[in-house]
Amino acid sequence: MNLFESHNHQELSLKSPLADRMRPQTLDDLVGQGHMITKGSLLEQAIVNDRVFSMILWGPPGCGKTTLAGIIANATISRFVRISAVLSGVKDIRQIIDKAKEHRSLFKKRTLLFVDEIHRFNKAQQDAFLHHVENGLITLIGATTENPSFEVIPALVSRCRVFTLKQLAKKDIAVILKRALTDTQIGLGMDKDRLTDDAIACLAQISEGDARAALTHLETAVLHFEDKPSITACDIESAIEKKMLLYDKAGEEHFNLISAFIKSMRGSDPDAAIYWLERMLMAGDDPCYLLRRIIRFATEDIGLADPGALTMALNASESFRILGHPEGDDALFQAAIYLATAPKSNAVYKAHKKVKQRIEETGYKAVPFHIRNSPTKLMKDMGYGKGYKYAHDYKGGVVEQTFLPDELDGQAFYEPTERGYEKLVKQRLDAWEKLKNKKSS
Repeated sequence: MNLFESHNHQELSLKSPLADRMRPQTLDDLVGQGHMITKGSLLEQAIVNDRVFSMILWGPPGCGKTTLAGIIANATISRFVRISAVLSGVKDIRQIIDKAKEHRSLFKKRTLLFVDEIHRFNKAQQDAFLHHVENGLITLIGATTENPSFEVIPALVSRCRVFTLKQLAKKDIAVILKRALTDTQIGLGMDKDRLTDDAIACLAQISEGDARAALTHLETAVLHFEDKPSITACDIESAIEKKMLLYDKAGEEHFNLISAFIKSMRGSDPDAAIYWLERMLMAGDDPCYLLRRIIRFATEDIGLADPGALTMALNASESFRILGHPEGDDALFQAAIYLATAPKSNAVYKAHKKVKQRIEETGYKAVPFHIRNSPTKLMKDMGYGKGYKYAHDYKGGVVEQTFLPDELDGQAFYEPTERGYEKLVKQRLDAWEKLKNKKSS
């Protein structure tokens, strides 16, 4: 690079977004992630000694995955290649592999390949790395916001060490913001009092641990209030549109939120239940999906403890079908609150699992002759229906009679609890059992 090109490069660098300019270049400059890069740690030693191994960096947006890859690039004497899974395909991977072979053969240099958003590669594209990671041709560094267990093929995960980066704390974001605000070389070069403490706290709050978003918001606010001597929290709120909630309907966060919603209802906490419900609706989740889970919950976690729970869930579904969004949203909230405050029982759910397991263990047992259908004379002559006792002909509508296959006689699958309506069911079953025993004695 000649002097003219160097000057142009510096000019372009200063005109690039603040978030890009402020990327730390060394581990000492990296804020947060102390659990992972503390002095003497495995990763810190690997970077300092240029003995980096294949790894997957997993963490939320703006926590420092790409920055860490850049620090590794600065520290290594190996050939460093960076690609994005959004813009690259199998053809690009083949070219990188060919170049890696060439550099190893000619220059005895290994290749460190950084793949941003590796979860966006499909199975075939991820498979293309396997052999070359295994034989050491390339050292793979993948970055992902999604749980590698779900989004990266197991064979590739097994060949890499997974490092989990944490969401940055508000105090970490505040440090990054103040550094960017006052840095005279690559930052904004302003006085530290240009933003009030409340304004810094507001930026840290709305950025939700995302350093990139925080720096973008800072740059926006400073440009918007260029002539104002002091920028306050109110200024920040007026300059920056409300940040979208972190949510990926196809990724791990989707399952985290639905799990929180279900477990809040199961734990009989209506406030938490409707909080998580609103989080999902605000993020654009399909209300019909949520209604299906609500209906499922009514049968699995409430059952006969409150038979009205299933009716409420089905009514909510029908109400939403008629009203649509947003008028029909309240039907979901009504159902969620009802289910959260209803008595709980998984006895029906457990009975289903128990009877299914018993059938798998014992096979398909024959129907006892006395409860078989006997529409023809031949079947009657064979004993179909013989000895059947019609319950309505007996006192209390209860009769001592076997309805299970002989081998399973006396087997209990449904065991009602003492909660809600199910308590009455239990009392009824116990009373019938006593009556049957009395008749048979």
